[in-house]
Amino acid sequence: MSEPDVGMAVGLEVEYWVIDGEGHLCAGEEIVAAHDRIDHEFVAPMVEFETPPRSDLKAVRADLREVLEAGLAAAADAGKELVPLGTPLVSETMPAISDRGRLLERLYGEGVEYAKHCAGTHVHFDKRAVPDQINLLTALDPTLALVASSPYYDGRRLAHSSRAYVYRYETGRAFSRHRDLWEYADSMNEWNDRLTGAYEELRALAAERGIDDAEFERHVEPENSVLTPVRLRLGSPTVEWRAPDATLPSQLLALLADVTTAVSALEERSVEIGEPGIEDEAVVIPTFEGLRDLTREAIVEGRTPAIERYLGALGIDSGGYVPISETIDAGEHIDRERARELRLEYAARLREDVATL
Repeated sequence: MSEPDVGMAVGLEVEYWVIDGEGHLCAGEEIVAAHDRIDHEFVAPMVEFETPPRSDLKAVRADLREVLEAGLAAAADAGKELVPLGTPLVSETMPAISDRGRLLERLYGEGVEYAKHCAGTHVHFDKRAVPDQINLLTALDPTLALVASSPYYDGRRLAHSSRAYVYRYETGRAFSRHRDLWEYADSMNEWNDRLTGAYEELRALAAERGIDDAEFERHVEPENSVLTPVRLRLGSPTVEWRAPDATLPSQLLALLADVTTAVSALEERSVEIGEPGIEDEAVVIPTFEGLRDLTREAIVEGRTPAIERYLGALGIDSGGYVPISETIDAGEHIDRERARELRLEYAARLREDVATL
């Protein structure tokens, strides 16, 4: 694949499940210890692999291969595997492993279970043309259909991306503002006002749940109080795009190249709303109402003709992708034995994929 020189630093984070030799979820301490760019996640059977900011996507590829090879080697030494699926396929008991995680369990109640069962990918883009970057990445949300990796959640076939479906649509009205797409922003002031409002809503909810203000502020800051598909990070001054599932690294790198090329078009163009397409002076995106329809179609149905036409208008060819969700077929329901078999199967696929990077 060709990897453009994007002239903008980009970093990647991808979460993978850890399993033992029989396909059961297990903790990944040995894997985290193998490299300084591997970290614990919200629950013990999930670990995150990171790449540092790079303006050369070939360097991102090399960094990702390096950290994944270290993790895979440590996993093999411990008799464990890594699994590139957006969910563990069936429900599992997974307590939070950090003080912040335990606070979120108290705060969200049963709604936190969805986050515990979701593995995704986060891309960090250098802040440049904000809020145009925010709005374009929001409009690129339907690309998640290209890398969806689990149609199963809690043992049932739910959606093309069951991770995105439960994360956005089944957390309840009290939390939807903190998980789902936000409308396009006209200015940074508007975005910051929304973020402040969402933070204060969460603070009020924390008080209702008996969490004192000092504890809340110790673990929750405005920038991490929302888990929306697009958000701003202040500590690392980036726009963070969180739409895709975890999946095979070759698929993630292909998507990274496509999306980064689209975002790089903002160096010479502004974002406008209208008939989607890339014009000489503007990247044109649909109305937010139209986008919401496309996004739901991408989450539920996947690469439909409408999704492929839309992404094609924004310069993304869907034909080179083979989402895992299109290759997993275990009927309408899946039991724990079959889930373990599939985890082992895709752990092997991950090892093969990393070897080709």
